[in-house]
Amino acid sequence: MSTQLSEQLAARFGEAAVQVALPRGEVTLEVATSDYLATCRTLRDEFGFDTFIDLCGVDYLGHGSDEWDTTGVSSQGFSRGVEGQGMGRFGWGETPSHEVTATDLPASDVRDTRRFAVALHLLSIGRNLRLRVRCHAPDDGLPVVASVTGLWPGANWFEREAFDLFGIIFEGHPDLRRILTDYGFVGHPFRKDFPLIGNVEVRYDEEKKRVVYEPVTSVEPRVGVARVIRDDAGLATAEAERDNRILQREVRR
Repeated sequence: MSTQLSEQLAARFGEAAVQVALPRGEVTLEVATSDYLATCRTLRDEFGFDTFIDLCGVDYLGHGSDEWDTTGVSSQGFSRGVEGQGMGRFGWGETPSHEVTATDLPASDVRDTRRFAVALHLLSIGRNLRLRVRCHAPDDGLPVVASVTGLWPGANWFEREAFDLFGIIFEGHPDLRRILTDYGFVGHPFRKDFPLIGNVEVRYDEEKKRVVYEPVTSVEPRVGVARVIRDDAGLATAEAERDNRILQREVRR
């Protein structure tokens, strides 16, 4: 079914816009910002994607970085944890020491280098098909894409969440306000250049008799070490025994 859908989408929107993830057969349609709303309407009216499933923001800052490939070990710990200022590893008023640009990426990586994107997941109940639609915002400083609430009203709170956490603005949204963070929250916490320790800390001031927000002073930036999955001899033995049992059954037949 995914092959048929990808062929239909390619015929309608062009082969370059359609991606199929194998072996799962997940179909993604890449859409230009200017065509995003019209394409979504076509998907609903012509392709039968009548049901909205999910919408989220994506921050591609640092995507393609080989930071872990060059990680070393010393008496102070892993170099990634003690050197530089990568994603989330900086304090109040600081910024990442390195951001991946198009020149940093390998030639084989043809991904759009724009930072922010919106991923929309749709379902056609009648055709029993699922589709992911992805649209990159053209301006990293002020990411703006069209709202799809006029097509699928259920996208309302999802777009508010993407605005709150990523700072993506949905043009035409009827009530674009923060939905998860506080009204006085500073920044967008799911952006990769947002410090893991946050920008402000909250405490109750006895003199003022109210809650006050102040720059973070009591928390130091921390970075975790990625989990390492090593070869498991027991797993390899179990897989070999399983294959041997399957082979023996076929021989007996």
